[in-house]
Amino acid sequence: MTARNPGHPFSLPLAAGAAAFGGSAAAVRDPKNARILLIPVPYDATTTYLSGTRQGPAAILRASQQLELFDEETGREMQDLGIATLDEVEVDAGGPMAMVARVRSLGEQALAAGLFPLMLGGEHLLSLGMIQAVAGKADRLSILHLDAHGDLRETYQGTPYSNACVMRLASDYGSLVSVGIRALSVEEHRWLRERNLPVFYAGDIRRRPDWQEEVLAHLGPEVYLTTDLDVLDPAEMPAVGTPEPGGLHWYEILDLVRLVCQRRHLVGADVMELCPQPGNPAPDFLAAKLVFKILAYRSAARI
Repeated sequence: MTARNPGHPFSLPLAAGAAAFGGSAAAVRDPKNARILLIPVPYDATTTYLSGTRQGPAAILRASQQLELFDEETGREMQDLGIATLDEVEVDAGGPMAMVARVRSLGEQALAAGLFPLMLGGEHLLSLGMIQAVAGKADRLSILHLDAHGDLRETYQGTPYSNACVMRLASDYGSLVSVGIRALSVEEHRWLRERNLPVFYAGDIRRRPDWQEEVLAHLGPEVYLTTDLDVLDPAEMPAVGTPEPGGLHWYEILDLVRLVCQRRHLVGADVMELCPQPGNPAPDFLAAKLVFKILAYRSAARI
């Protein structure tokens, strides 16, 4: 099965049936009707603590088949959103730079075909490729970065192409706004202060009742949303590579995402760093539900 736009000469191989987000009941029947492309990328070569995020995309897709297809908040039905799911992206043995380039190419193809790209990770470094793709189409891109960690090191373990450096690299492609941060190196803290970049620390958020509006004020008209699932408190999301205490909560995240979709143009997104735990399906389900909520909010806002 392939998604095609008559104005473009290429095609994208799509997953069908049970391998698609939401299962066969939610997948687009005719690829020409696709409006959204989910891109699962099972890669975690530069993770710095627990490995296993390469299993995240498959776990999200499995859990998505157990979601109710109706979102009571927005009134949207999953099967009406036009969701196509790409076959799992094959790992490039050339290394992290090659994987980032592959993701960028897929993002560019999705955008050229008029599809909204949402990547399922996999490690957070992959977000760089999708941000590069979206930045090539956006006039004034803002990057809304939800994470426990800054990911702002110049290099880590001898390379800038690391999970620990992704947002520093991404900041070359758009204005960066980080939310939920609660773990930084001295180097990262100094770099943020030198550039006067907006950071919403998890500990401060609890004392700022209007913090979502404050975040929105820092965002330009076009927004890429990158979510490392460790932004959530580990009591709600324990299945991540490097859990940090004191994270944000489900409805806090949803309030922010809803506001962004209503008041800005969401041009791309990702949900990264799920590290599945055998015997505990709840985190997989949370990640799948978050993907659905992002897509439902975006769809409702564009009516």
